[in-house]
Amino acid sequence: MEIKPSEISLKKSLAPVVLLISLLFYNIIFFENNDWLGDYTYHYILIFTSSLAAILGISEGTQINFIIKKIFSSIKSISSPIVILLLVGALAGTWKVSGIIPAMVYYGLNLVDPAIFLPLTLIVSTLVSLTTGSSYTTSATVGIALVAVGIAFNIPAGMTAGAVISGAYFGDKMSPLSDTTNLAPAMAGTDLYSHIRYMTYTTIPTYIITLIVFIILSYSLDISLIGEMSDINSLSDTISNDFYISPILFVVPAIVILLAFLKVKPVIALSVGIFSAIIFSIIFQNNILSSIDSSTLNSLVKAVFTDTSIPTENLRIQRLYDSGGMKGMLWTIYLTISAMIFGGSMDGIGALKKITNFLLSKAKTTFGLFASTAISCLGINVVASDQYLAIVIPGKMFKDAFEEKNLSPVNLSRTLEDTGTVTSALIPWNTCGAYHYGVLGVSVTDYFVYAIFNWLSPITTLIYAALMIKIKMITNHKF
Repeated sequence: MEIKPSEISLKKSLAPVVLLISLLFYNIIFFENNDWLGDYTYHYILIFTSSLAAILGISEGTQINFIIKKIFSSIKSISSPIVILLLVGALAGTWKVSGIIPAMVYYGLNLVDPAIFLPLTLIVSTLVSLTTGSSYTTSATVGIALVAVGIAFNIPAGMTAGAVISGAYFGDKMSPLSDTTNLAPAMAGTDLYSHIRYMTYTTIPTYIITLIVFIILSYSLDISLIGEMSDINSLSDTISNDFYISPILFVVPAIVILLAFLKVKPVIALSVGIFSAIIFSIIFQNNILSSIDSSTLNSLVKAVFTDTSIPTENLRIQRLYDSGGMKGMLWTIYLTISAMIFGGSMDGIGALKKITNFLLSKAKTTFGLFASTAISCLGINVVASDQYLAIVIPGKMFKDAFEEKNLSPVNLSRTLEDTGTVTSALIPWNTCGAYHYGVLGVSVTDYFVYAIFNWLSPITTLIYAALMIKIKMITNHKF
């Protein structure tokens, strides 16, 4: 017979969460580079609070074997994302030495007006995410290049990353190819296209506001910050002198995006992207491989697995020329594992269920129900560190409550997406926040304010609920 956790009080359930948030805020406020305990500050805090949560559960009568079982189950659930993270690291390394990312930057510098760069970044990221249905693919392909172009224009990396994240999560919400877009209606009990159609009411206004803000930001940037054309020409010349630059290099990312569109498994699509880039680097970038190591094989091994640094005299472009391969993803992987340990501990002691049940009990009014669902999604993203759990758990918990208030299930599915999906990228230790930091090289604290679409979406859905705008009742057949 399975051992279950003992009943735990709400105050004790919230204690690890309060401690976690307090320590994280202390780190952010008092340490400029968020390095209170070194490079692995987030990891140490998560492990520390996980240990205290486990001790708290044991003191309440929960057996340690049960907690450990939940922790291992939590870690096991991210085995596929960890493999994908490693492949993304290899993709970034091989796409740099093959000239794919430098080519994106080169054409970006020469064809894009800095004055429209931020809104264009938002639109390009949106189109890629709608096509692939994946914020991960968007960040790992055009996202990396767009951030590099922004840095070359002297635009703050946080602004560019915020535009990339905003566009990427528009597609993650609205594309029928997205896993979360399919998961949310399944949990709520509605169909995919009703869900997407109903989301447009909150998503489109939020997106338009986001686009307007980025247009204003672009034109409000001091021209002196953007840099002189001579600097831009210098960067372009450096890239074209060091790499073979040609539109033919875009064949590889086009193949990866096509495979993602065809719903080919991410592991296969990324692997094809890596091997194709290796072939292109041998064909087109022999001089680059020689500058890394005298052996072509060693250069490729470094690009895939460890560190590569391509020599350049232009310091402004050094970041584009450096890559970490799979090794560069280890910080993110360790953080993801630490977060899942915390989530497993909280699940094992029964704290997650207790907090969610409390929120459900407070949902007396229609707005209260929407607010409780939103808070639950955000809370699980914080505590369990996984956007899928932030959709599945509230979806299961609040489904009957929405039906009891005669609310159509599209209200629930929309709220799950407007809060559970998009806020995952705003939490540094969440699997999504950690992923985007690892890929783009921009911390969540740097891009948080500029990820406008992500933090504005839950606000929009709550405003709609408070004013009873586009709230579909079961007896009403029209939106």
